Amino acid sequence: EVQLVESGGGLVQPGGSLRLSCAASGFTFSTYAMNWVRQAPGKGLEWVSGIDIDGRSTYYADSVKGRFTISRDNAKNTLYLQLNSLKTEDTAVYSCARNRFTFARVVPGTIPQVRGQGTQVTVSS
Repeated sequence: EVQLVESGGGLVQPGGSLRLSCAASGFTFSTYAMNWVRQAPGKGLEWVSGIDIDGRSTYYADSVKGRFTISRDNAKNTLYLQLNSLKTEDTAVYSCARNRFTFARVVPGTIPQVRGQGTQVTVSS
């Protein structure tokens, strides 16, 4: 059974930082590109970032480019998202998402169907 379990969310002031983690199990993590998506209150899902299987190619939505950094550790089956310079509009539930097919590259903007339950990030003073 595929499992994606996010952690690291919380309440942070504007300008602050957080590091999100996603522990993956039930599939061969190193053969799938991975993504982060988010859903703000009252809004639809938004693709945030993606990373190819070897971690060398990364992709970002314009809204987070330069502030967020995606990474992965294939030995630990874990995906990360470093969130810096947080803004109130970054408030959302953040979920990790697995590409549909093995060895396929990230398609920026595409929201995969296999996702975790998410972790809440609240940016507020």
